Amino acid sequence: MLEFDKTPSYQSVRDAAARLNGIVVRTPLLESIALNEKLGARLFLKCETLQHTGSFKFRGAYNTLSRLSGAQKAAGVLAYSSGNHAQGVALSAKMLGIPATILMPVDSPAIKLENTRGYGARVVTYDRYSQSREEIGAEIAAEYNLTLVKPYDNYFVISGQGTTGVEIAGQLLEKNIRADVCVSPAGGGGLVAGTSLALRELSPKTQIYSAEPEFFDDTKRSLALGKRVANEDGHRSICDAIVTPMPGEITFGVNKVTLSGGLAVSDAETAEAMRAAFHYFKCVIEPGGAVAFAALLSGKLDISGKTAVAIASGGNVDPALYCRILSGEAQ
Repeated sequence: MLEFDKTPSYQSVRDAAARLNGIVVRTPLLESIALNEKLGARLFLKCETLQHTGSFKFRGAYNTLSRLSGAQKAAGVLAYSSGNHAQGVALSAKMLGIPATILMPVDSPAIKLENTRGYGARVVTYDRYSQSREEIGAEIAAEYNLTLVKPYDNYFVISGQGTTGVEIAGQLLEKNIRADVCVSPAGGGGLVAGTSLALRELSPKTQIYSAEPEFFDDTKRSLALGKRVANEDGHRSICDAIVTPMPGEITFGVNKVTLSGGLAVSDAETAEAMRAAFHYFKCVIEPGGAVAFAALLSGKLDISGKTAVAIASGGNVDPALYCRILSGEAQ
């Protein structure tokens, strides 16, 4: 039986990179001369929007599911997600011949619900504001003997997400460049944790920050306090992909050691970053995937004269919302 609750390491990220070689897309690291001149810095955008399923989540999902035992694969897996982990698990399960059940918020973007079903998964919905996905997921997993694949607090998931950092370091090395700063979106913290494990080894002088929506900046506040704290109820954000109640236990254990701090952005700043990504990079980013780029564009860090990387973690945005944001109608 696999141990999902171990603490990941640089070596586990390297193991994941070997497992995922030839499976994942080596997503591009883009640069805009026009934007660089405007910022007075070199900014690279790591476009996980072009990963399988349109999100970095495929990395961790495939790394995890491919390691299950024959009995676990035959029984099936369960995941809970607002959409990107759902799609990553659903596609990985389809590729590996594993039955998948996905628990998703009823208000998930239609494109994420449709895509998850399209990969062959059974979708069960719930109300994210009045029900606990953890409790519902545990009940379903127990009833049907399914292996629960958590979206971030999982050794193999975090290690798989860390291959994003391996790619960033390699792509910069090919250009003979070292990044001063790397910023990653954070919900539960799996992507930034895995990426930080890779970059701390491969580019030790690079400072790594998490980025989150305001009112959902639990990682930022937890880092400042040195312990995990939850978000307050009663708030909403367009960044559905990274709205989580509090940092993961495993992910925060990594992040409190590897990160230089956390950043938070408003929905208006996120919308502006989505427009800028379209304008300068011709890149479609969903709100939750744009917060790292938003943090740098809005000056949450002074990057003047520096080289910075922003991870665009996903591109699964509702088309109608995206049109409103591009036109400036939605903030």
